[in-house]
Amino acid sequence: MKFETRCVHTGVHKDAQYNSVITPIYPTSTFFWNDLESNSGYDYTRSGNPTRDALQENIASLEGGVGCVATSTGMSAVHCAMALFNPGDHIVAPADVYGGTFRLFNQFLKEKGLKFTFVDMTNAEAVKAAVQPATKGIWIETPSNPMMKVIDLAAMVEIAKPQNALTICDNTFLSPYLQRPFEFGIDVVMHSTTKYINGHSDVVGGAVICREQDNAKRIAWICNALGLACSPFDAWLVLRGIKTLGCRMEAQQKNAIKIARFLDAHPLVETVYYPGLESHPQHELAKRQQDGFGAMLSFDVKDGRPVAEKVCLNSKLFDVAESLGGIESLISFPVTMSHASMSAEGRAAAGITEKTVRVSVGLEHSDDLVEDLRQALES
Repeated sequence: MKFETRCVHTGVHKDAQYNSVITPIYPTSTFFWNDLESNSGYDYTRSGNPTRDALQENIASLEGGVGCVATSTGMSAVHCAMALFNPGDHIVAPADVYGGTFRLFNQFLKEKGLKFTFVDMTNAEAVKAAVQPATKGIWIETPSNPMMKVIDLAAMVEIAKPQNALTICDNTFLSPYLQRPFEFGIDVVMHSTTKYINGHSDVVGGAVICREQDNAKRIAWICNALGLACSPFDAWLVLRGIKTLGCRMEAQQKNAIKIARFLDAHPLVETVYYPGLESHPQHELAKRQQDGFGAMLSFDVKDGRPVAEKVCLNSKLFDVAESLGGIESLISFPVTMSHASMSAEGRAAAGITEKTVRVSVGLEHSDDLVEDLRQALES
């Protein structure tokens, strides 16, 4: 089946009693046993639930993986994936990684004995130079948040192979509709399903998908042992949202390129970060690696924070809010919002400044969104 068909039909026909065309919600905490040795295949919802299994089946199919766990949040998905590593292991990660991921890596996981080196991953030589004998993983975020850097997935896999290091890719910004990292040899993919996969800003969740059975079994064990799984109702919401993933992504990225071109020509805008622009440093790589350019973009305004603040607060259609990937357009100031948990030194190394504004483009009409940004800039 084609991608859009799998979005609609995978994990759906589970109701043999009434033939429901929508996957039922099983909001039970526990399941009764047939006898002391056998049950229906489920015993306790933390360990397994039919609604959550349906979502996991769907996402695994879309990414092309052999197994998936659906977690309570995007950060619990990050934590679940990172639990594959042991104290003393070294991981190479992007300098401009999402702020919440940076906080987990640079503070909590460092305290637990993991070691990290943050580099500009668009420079493969810098990644190679960061590899140590203890390197066990390469964490990849592409396009990166919020600077929209595109990382060469195949190149990262080639660097990891001699080390027998795991490659883990955060695919949140593009979703499996526009990028499938397993096709380039990546070992593990994770998502904040809060974002494009759900797409309606009404649930938080995450997912970890594996290319090979050994990692899939280990991740499933970790998710159960740490209690990271999402609730049945949250799983049902994400499964409902995923049905429209393809058409949403198509419409949102069409809006995004129009906005990017408008901003690129505006005299108050210094730089636009969007891989769909021919001027983007990794535009050709994005064309090869992705099936589209997505609906996230950032831009630097001239004159710094005063202009950035006015653009954010004077917009009428872009809600000033964290998160992304919903049907509504959002605008944010990474320094105090998505990357507030990153150290000032970390933000400087990533290129995130008080000039930087991040935009998640929604499904409104592109003309209205462009006009709204025009009046916000001119204010």
